[in-house]
Amino acid sequence: MAGKVVLYYFNGRGKMESIRWLLTVAEVEFDEIYLTTREQYEKLLSDGALMFQQVPMVEIDGMKLIQTKAILNYIAEKYNLHGKDIKERVMINMYSEGLMDLMEMMMMLPFIPDPKEKLDNIESKAKERYLPVFEKVLSGLIYLVSGKVSCADVQLLECTLMLEERFPGILRDFPNVKSFQGRMSQIPALRRFLLPGSKRKPQPDQVYVKTVMEVFQMKQP
Repeated sequence: MAGKVVLYYFNGRGKMESIRWLLTVAEVEFDEIYLTTREQYEKLLSDGALMFQQVPMVEIDGMKLIQTKAILNYIAEKYNLHGKDIKERVMINMYSEGLMDLMEMMMMLPFIPDPKEKLDNIESKAKERYLPVFEKVLSGLIYLVSGKVSCADVQLLECTLMLEERFPGILRDFPNVKSFQGRMSQIPALRRFLLPGSKRKPQPDQVYVKTVMEVFQMKQP
């Protein structure tokens, strides 16, 4: 029998956070092994655990999965969070990938010495490109696809909370999205995840940035 799910990443959000959110809504218990040293990373490489020499890596069902989208898709399929047919899945995937594009822009901010220009660009794109899509589709709908929670809904909640941390009041002109955020936050597993002391990670700090850069031997631009 496969053991508990284990996540290999840093003690911070990054690309693993969406995986934490999705496991949480599926009510799957997981353990975490945090990378803190270059030696840990090199050990994973020498063991052949990282197919493309990248994390996140997730041990689940006797497999070592890498590549964030592949991991999210596997969890979504396994726990019925990926639509009922191929047409629903492709809609869910389009929404999810758009949200990941936006969230990845925010993930890079802690590593940029002067993020002002990037912040302005993200706020503009969020208001003009991304949020209008979800405001329109949520007009009269509870969830994005088929009236049932999907991985895209979970990512939209995660993304809107990230946006509000950076840009308070950004949802003021998107009442459908704001209402959706409130509904999603009341799902019991997600409500617990939003409480202090959960496995949700805080905004990245300098300790997180320093650790990532040391493990990957990166240099500040």
